[in-house]
Amino acid sequence: MALKLYNTLVRRKEIFKPLKKGKVSLYYCGPTVYWTQHIGNLRGLFCADTVVRTLRYLGYEVKSVRNYTDVGHLTGDNLGDADAGEDKIEQAARKENLSPQEIANKYIAIYEQDAKDLNMLEPTAKPRATECVREMIDMIQTLSDKGYAYPTDLAVYFDVSKAKNYTRLSGQKIEEQIKGGGKGKIDDQQKKHPADFALWFFKAGQHQNALQYWPSPFQSSLVKNGEGFPGWHIECSVMSKKFLGETIDIHMGGREHIPVHHTNEIAQSEAANGVKFVNYWLHNEHLLANNKKMSKSAGAGYTLAEVKAKGFSHLALRYLFLQAHYRSKQNFTWEIMTAAQNGFARLISQVKELGDEAGQIDQKWQNDFIAKISDDFNLPQALAVAQNLLKSDLNNQDKLATLLDFDEVLGLGLDKLEKIEIPQWLKDLAEKREKARRKENWSEADEIRKEIERQGYQIEDTAQGPKLSPR
Repeated sequence: MALKLYNTLVRRKEIFKPLKKGKVSLYYCGPTVYWTQHIGNLRGLFCADTVVRTLRYLGYEVKSVRNYTDVGHLTGDNLGDADAGEDKIEQAARKENLSPQEIANKYIAIYEQDAKDLNMLEPTAKPRATECVREMIDMIQTLSDKGYAYPTDLAVYFDVSKAKNYTRLSGQKIEEQIKGGGKGKIDDQQKKHPADFALWFFKAGQHQNALQYWPSPFQSSLVKNGEGFPGWHIECSVMSKKFLGETIDIHMGGREHIPVHHTNEIAQSEAANGVKFVNYWLHNEHLLANNKKMSKSAGAGYTLAEVKAKGFSHLALRYLFLQAHYRSKQNFTWEIMTAAQNGFARLISQVKELGDEAGQIDQKWQNDFIAKISDDFNLPQALAVAQNLLKSDLNNQDKLATLLDFDEVLGLGLDKLEKIEIPQWLKDLAEKREKARRKENWSEADEIRKEIERQGYQIEDTAQGPKLSPR
């Protein structure tokens, strides 16, 4: 069964044909690690995780890279100008009175734990931008030698007029992409074109007090030894090349990266390397909060820690993510999260009722599942297959074996159900009910029982005390 995926570059579904038979190279644009990533960012990681899981399930050997941006991503990107503003890592460092490295270490650790909690697979490599600066300088030098880059006193820029079919990923006219090209607060009068983007920022002008900088061979009348730091876009081109090669199969990221970041990656990579950069571009849509953009500044940048603090299972969030296609927007509210928690609890209960003995994977159900995931990674329909399987008249042993097979893609940890813990606040609620029962306050005990059931759990009174379990 052929795998079809939607390629942003050609704006249609295509049959996937890897560069090397049976092997896939995949790059995912990871986070800029200056704060705790909200669950919208984690949904992007989830989308990449399910693509990798699907490819491996279908028999491919996948080499995946997820980077960490710990220098060069400027605050202007939030306002549509990726070359303007202050370095996000350095802004956080000054705010928290820590070094840039300490900031990166702090938020990488949180991100890694969130990824683990959501049962994300480990990538083949997780490079940091600061670990690859030497290679970035080499690529910028190559671009300069080939006539694609030029220096000013403030930066080294890529000349977009030299790029072949520069806007083919976005489909926009170059005039429509001037916003985000790089004037902003660093109004560099020496730039040739407003859309030219920075490959290297010199330690000058607004960046004269930069906390992170390296020597370089590039010339500026304002700094010695070419001191400065790389631009955001060059980082992904270099890390992709270093760990996966000059041409890769799949590049993933949020759709907000299409008009600027990924467009610039294509331009500089193909100019430097002389070959096609990426064969298939996959872009995920956003997670909304109350039908509006999820953002930290708007007070709706919910983190996984906040989700867990409200008593929700982290895997219930993964279950929620499974209910929307990666190319579709998904809305998040606490009511929707409650429904997902209840649905996940029911799934756990149904799987537990199948027993511990797995039989044979049912070929008919597996073929149906493969058909869904092979159609542009349609996880919502694949989850529906799993739910319909549970309702079928297939024997319990084969149901269990088939569900565990599906879970290699779904990633819900169905083979480790005994490790899924009842939230502490529910345990406290059960204890409160037990105290009400001892006082023969039956109305209060009954109300608490109903609340527990509304949360997707049931309570059983035993000689050893109350026992909670998913409904």
